[in-house]
Amino acid sequence: MSDDLPVLLVVEDDEGLQRQLKWAYDGYRVLAATNRAQAIELLRLHEPAVVTLDLGLPPDPDGTSEGFATLSEILALKPDAKVIVASGHGARESALRAIALGAYDFYAKPVDIDQLGLIVARAFHLHAIEAENRRLAAGGSADQTVLGSIVTAAPAMHKVAVTIERVAAANVSVMLLGASGTGKELLARAVHERSPRRDGAFVAINCAAIPENLLEAELFGYERGAFTGAVKTTPGKIELAEGGTLFLDEIGDVPLPLQVKLLRFLQERVIERIGGRQPIAVDTRIVSATHQDLIAMQADGRFREDLYYRLAEIVVPIPSLAERPGDAVLLARHFVHRYARELNPAVGGLAPDAAEAIDRHDWPGNVRELENRIKRAVIMADGKLISAADLDLVDSAVVSKSALPINLRAAREVADRGAIHQALLRTDNNISGAAKLLGISRPTLYDLMKQYRLSA
Repeated sequence: MSDDLPVLLVVEDDEGLQRQLKWAYDGYRVLAATNRAQAIELLRLHEPAVVTLDLGLPPDPDGTSEGFATLSEILALKPDAKVIVASGHGARESALRAIALGAYDFYAKPVDIDQLGLIVARAFHLHAIEAENRRLAAGGSADQTVLGSIVTAAPAMHKVAVTIERVAAANVSVMLLGASGTGKELLARAVHERSPRRDGAFVAINCAAIPENLLEAELFGYERGAFTGAVKTTPGKIELAEGGTLFLDEIGDVPLPLQVKLLRFLQERVIERIGGRQPIAVDTRIVSATHQDLIAMQADGRFREDLYYRLAEIVVPIPSLAERPGDAVLLARHFVHRYARELNPAVGGLAPDAAEAIDRHDWPGNVRELENRIKRAVIMADGKLISAADLDLVDSAVVSKSALPINLRAAREVADRGAIHQALLRTDNNISGAAKLLGISRPTLYDLMKQYRLSA
């Protein structure tokens, strides 16, 4: 079979089914593994675009623990791989967990070869499109966006965007986990705008910003005369989100008594306003977000486990700005352009020392901190270019926590691409300046950019 064919890896411990799957697909180079060790070895050697994975692998053939461990390791080594998970063990629960971990699709056993073949073909098609988009993005302009409004060139955020695109159409509750300032509300809006509820209202409430004694009224509304100051009947945020999406930001700050009432609504989809006796049916999708560790809060008795599982059918972790290499400079230029038009048209961009300081800072306050610093610097800057001093940044090194590379060739390519990308960012796409930073000649830099399909 030709080595030029797309590679499909079949991970299946049933040898009969393995043979059936191995020979069922024309047009692919099919490799087979019966356990995690074999699967990872073949993954490193051949870098398959698509993997079909049975969750019931030895030494846990009757469970799913080994299958999920294999899924996590595959995606850690090759995040762009499309993994199609199959299992007969608790189909719905396994499907939700697999997709939350990053699986492309799910198919319950017994396997229908023809239907699985369509899923495999679609996975290869999507992988090819995404690979081409990455090549274009790698050589594209400075400002790159996903989900319409999020500026990023980082693979971690592109992975989040793919997950958001996939889960938006499904009628499931989504929980966004990330530190303050990482853009959770933007992502919640993206879920709404890509869902069948896009024509309905998007209603957001920050549960941490409202005093505990007022939060219930904000969520559930109240009838006239329900309490002192209730001079008219007022619908709550839940009711206002009828037909649309309700975004519960900082859900970890909801007090326990109110958690019980919120759980009852999620179970029955009916509310009663404070002071009212008339049940009101509400059809809304819930997207929640928090920076807190809700699992630890469950152990401490501060967050209900049953509420967590109602809210967290799909969990989407959001990377911090420090985990998005290169994005700080991209975002900084984006914010400079935006705020200079509004506040100080004399400002034209970032000085080289500012770009370097931004790239090296660890941004504990994430995108919000970066935006605030840029806004202040635009207002206060005396010159045409914002300097590191204007940003009041202390030059500090960032500790990189890069994922384990799939193999040495991939590690070299990632390192080369990353170094070239950072040099171009710091010099505002000046080839001579970038070559000087990298310690190579301009022709050598041009050759590397051509090899990796990069452009200034």
